[in-house]
Amino acid sequence: MTDRIYNVLFLCTGNSARSILAESLLNHIGRGRFRAFSAGSHPNGTVNPFVREMIERQNLPTEQLRSKSWDEFAVPGAAPLDFVFTVCDNAAGEVCPYWPGQPMTAHWGVEDPAAVTGEDDLKRAAVMKTFIQLKRRIELFLALPMNKLDNMSLQKSLDDIGQQKD
Repeated sequence: MTDRIYNVLFLCTGNSARSILAESLLNHIGRGRFRAFSAGSHPNGTVNPFVREMIERQNLPTEQLRSKSWDEFAVPGAAPLDFVFTVCDNAAGEVCPYWPGQPMTAHWGVEDPAAVTGEDDLKRAAVMKTFIQLKRRIELFLALPMNKLDNMSLQKSLDDIGQQKD
């Protein structure tokens, strides 16, 4: 068993919904073994109100949540990253900056609940669906025996998590 804390960055284009949910979830259920962050390639500057509502309802941490650029994590002095996960297809296809720490990367794409239009109940349902999908993937990630897997096996496991049928 190791006392190492792993730094994880979740990326999405707008950094208002999916990546914010993943950051909050991992910081909570990672039980201090992981420090999660989120960012966007083109952050919209706000956390989706239905996402914030869901996070608060689940009693997850909200104090550090904000929409921010991925540039904050690619500068000298930024936390070295162990893992970077894209949670939207747009961010997965973009050219990413150089990440300190040379992290392992994987794509865990899920539908964007912020893109849902219509009644508030539909928006809440979309956020709940995304929350459940990300929670399941994060739980699978947390179950990996990090200190027992070689890099190739770990990378395959990370990629497999992103292919889960939710």
